[in-house]
Amino acid sequence: MTGKKRILVACGSSETTAQIVAEKIRQTLTQVGVPTTVTPCKAADVALLAPDADLVVTTTPVATDQRIPIIQTLAFITQIGLDAVNKQIIEELNA
Repeated sequence: MTGKKRILVACGSSETTAQIVAEKIRQTLTQVGVPTTVTPCKAADVALLAPDADLVVTTTPVATDQRIPIIQTLAFITQIGLDAVNKQIIEELNA
């Protein structure tokens, strides 16, 4: 992987959940040595912010006309399937 990747983390109505998920993603990617910038936001802001992102991780459905991978998951909240989602995030950033 070359350069620092940008991840946008969105949740439905408030940035609180997005901040929690963003911090968990930061911790995981730091542990495996993947340089990233992780930005939390509201789902309504994804279309505006997505052009600057390499990946969107969201807890709710979002739409964007950008060709950016979107991972919709509750794994960071429920812990169910978390390892698989972390692996998917790393794979998307390395693609």
